[in-house]
Order: sequence, then C-alpha cells, then structure tokens
Amino acid sequence: MKGYDELLVDLKKVSESGFVTTHRSNNTGIGKTLEDLLGIEENNIPGPNGHFTELKSARKGSPSMLTLFTKAPMPEKINVKLLERFGHKSDNGRKKLHTTFDAVSRNMLYGNDGFMITVNDSRIEIDHCDYGDMETPYWEKQELEIAFNRKYPQNLLYVKADSKGSGKDEEFHYNEAWLMNGFDFDNFIKLLKKGKILVDIRIGQYPNGRPHDHGTAFRVFPDNLDLCFSNREKVIG
Repeated sequence: MKGYDELLVDLKKVSESGFVTTHRSNNTGIGKTLEDLLGIEENNIPGPNGHFTELKSARKGSPSMLTLFTKAPMPEKINVKLLERFGHKSDNGRKKLHTTFDAVSRNMLYGNDGFMITVNDSRIEIDHCDYGDMETPYWEKQELEIAFNRKYPQNLLYVKADSKGSGKDEEFHYNEAWLMNGFDFDNFIKLLKKGKILVDIRIGQYPNGRPHDHGTAFRVFPDNLDLCFSNREKVIG
C-alpha cells in the first residue's frame, strides 16, 4: 500500500502526461483509470487507499455527486422493507427504489410525497409521512461517527480532471489536486442539516426477486466538498 508522498509523486507524473483514455466506459471510469495509473488495487473496503489518505476523483464541472461513505440504516434489512413498501415496478417487472433526499425538505418519490432526513439528539432518521406499522429507518449518531472515522482517518486527496469525449473514448487530464483534512463529525452533522450532504438509496431486485442493495450513501456535490473540511491545500495545478 502506497504512502502519501509516493502517491503524490506518481500523481504528478500522471498529471504531466496529459490526457489519457478511460479504462472503463461509464461514470466510474475516472476513478478506475486513476487507480490503475497509480497502481492502486480496486477495493470496496471502508478504509483508505493509501496510508491515512483516502483518494477521490471527479470530472471538473460534473453535476454528479461524490460518495463520502456508505452505511445501511437500522434496523437490519430495513432497506428491503423500504423496497417492498415504496419500490416502483420497472418495465422488467422488478421493483426498484432509487431516491435522493436531504434534511431541508421532503422529496418526491414516483409522484408522491417521499423522504427527508430528520436529525435529533442521538439519531438520524429517514422520515416518511406514511410508514404504517413499519419502524422508522435510522442511524445511531455514534455508529455513523465510527463509520466516518474509519473512512477519513486523516487526509483526503481530491483529484480533479478535465474530460473530453464520451463512453470508451472518453479522456481525462488529471491536472488539479487538493489535500484536505479536518472533516470532523460535528461539521458533518451541520452540513447534513443544511442540505449540503444528501442521502442516496439505490436498491433493486435480481431476476429471481432477491434484493440487490447498492448501498445507502451519504453524498455531496463536488463544488461543496471543500465545505466538509477545515483545512485544504492545493498540491497540483
């Protein structure tokens, strides 16, 4: 596993090489390509890619949100119950529940009133006006803070790229990078209340009907990522 200094040396070489063709023809191509160029093995574990440094990348000007971390709400398997109660049948007959919401106002879910985040003293809850006898999904703040600290033990190296082309022909020039730290949990809660951080649910069904949960993510728009950190230093560009 690479340390930060080695990671930065390799990143500068990547930046100096100019545009490179994507290694994957979809939205995740920018991250996969950078990982390959830096010699970082792709993984899905809740820890840093380099020693105490989490690596993230984004296209400049992209409207796509960045995932800060994923954490399923409680109680266990509540997302499956959300899919059963609020899921929408797609053309293939399978149910899906794809929705993004915040703590500022209730969203719309397939034409009806949907979800919003409620923050109280000990919990963060997914509020809906009609749960019936179903328990309200929630996260214990203490458990979220543990997940948060595992994901961001120290630094975030945030790499931006100019892009051109599309699909398998898309090219990236990784020409700007910021080292950020100081993302404390109290600040996370403040940004969540202000609607700067959103929650994203993506759950569907396999052909056999089994649930396929892509993870419940806390996400932020790239332009607001710097608001999450008290310290930021431009290291490339």
